[in-house]
Amino acid sequence: MVVARTGWRRLRLRHPAQVVVAGFAAAVAAGTALLMLPVARQGPGGASVLEALFTATSAVCVTGLTVVDTPAYWTGFGQVVILALIQVGGFGIMTFASLLVVLVSRRLGLRAKLTAAAETKTLGLGEVRSVVAGVVRASLVLEAITAAALALRFGLGYDEPWPRAVWLGVFHAVSAFNNAGFALYTDNLMGFVADPWICLPIAFAVVAGGLGFPVLFELRRRLLRPRTWTLHTKIVLWATGIFLTGGTVFITAIEWSNPATLGPLDVPGKLLAGFFQGGVMPRTAGFNSLDIGQMNPASWLITDVLMFVGGASAGTAGGIKITTFAVLFFVIYAEVRGEGAVNIFHRRLHGDVQRQALTVVLLSVAAVVASTIVFMVSTNISLDRSLFEVTSAFATVGLSTGITADIPAAQQVLLVVLMFIGRLGPITVASALALRPRVRMYDLPEERPVIG
Repeated sequence: MVVARTGWRRLRLRHPAQVVVAGFAAAVAAGTALLMLPVARQGPGGASVLEALFTATSAVCVTGLTVVDTPAYWTGFGQVVILALIQVGGFGIMTFASLLVVLVSRRLGLRAKLTAAAETKTLGLGEVRSVVAGVVRASLVLEAITAAALALRFGLGYDEPWPRAVWLGVFHAVSAFNNAGFALYTDNLMGFVADPWICLPIAFAVVAGGLGFPVLFELRRRLLRPRTWTLHTKIVLWATGIFLTGGTVFITAIEWSNPATLGPLDVPGKLLAGFFQGGVMPRTAGFNSLDIGQMNPASWLITDVLMFVGGASAGTAGGIKITTFAVLFFVIYAEVRGEGAVNIFHRRLHGDVQRQALTVVLLSVAAVVASTIVFMVSTNISLDRSLFEVTSAFATVGLSTGITADIPAAQQVLLVVLMFIGRLGPITVASALALRPRVRMYDLPEERPVIG
């Protein structure tokens, strides 16, 4: 009995990262159970375990990959469950739990503050409550604005009944802001490829969600005072502008004359579709207004890079995050110039940040490469398609070349694991797996190996 109690104590969730991982796992389990109910599926019987698990994980991890046709397979109840999972996953499990605690008891305990801080990347425990409230407020306001614009377009432009138009607006607004990419059309958003009144509000919500809540909060307070912006905000805004522009230019140029994608569109339509599909959606939102499977392999490779980098930290985007990419870029820049310190926007970068960025990138590369090899060895899928699917899952994007529903069950389970790790981050998952922290009480002798 004593041994059992000792083992139980060792397995208790003591590290905030363990609580966050357990919370997301519990949400996925609850969503899977709800989607397996017969009432959630069109036709007789309920969804299979794998179909429900894949969809629930994709929704909670705000990815958008699907193994079934969302509007045709799931009932209204199932779609509401998916929408709720997207919203909870976008908030963050611990953020949502902290909100419930605040609403019920009006206070947060130390443990709740620690876990919420770990998830929202809050620097001070005293800020947790205001950050949680700000996350919820910003999400609901931006989703409401996007939903209203979309509902008006669906109702006035496509003659949808107003209850249906409102539902379409709300679902796609929540899916867009949370960078999920779920849509209530069989062809996703391909039917609206040249409609700016649908594409631009969704793109606005995707970009806003991808900026991250710390940036949104700072822009609200100091929008007209850019000199007072924090280093994080400056990096995010500059990198976002570069990736939006670069992705748009490259994809538009490559696909300009492709008869299966941009070719049939007029010039304004090509520019809109290029911006939507090349600049915005690879920021970890899986909507597609073009047939991804018909794009050029060069476009797939560029999209792989954009997906892998992703959006900003402490938001709804995935990927390694643009801040991580920017930090490594400036580390390389400083090394090439022979500078002893890494400086960004007149600020010196701390060494811990450099090590964290390197760790995130190497762990992420290892996950993507290993999973791609598994795909290629165990199936007949080509390298470009395998890499695209794996990167999309790990970066929680949701774009696909059309192979998700046709791959074997084992590979679908692998995508589930990748979505889960990608949403939480490799460092968070690794920290959660460590049973206890190790503190070295001494330093070893220093020696320099030959590099390069």
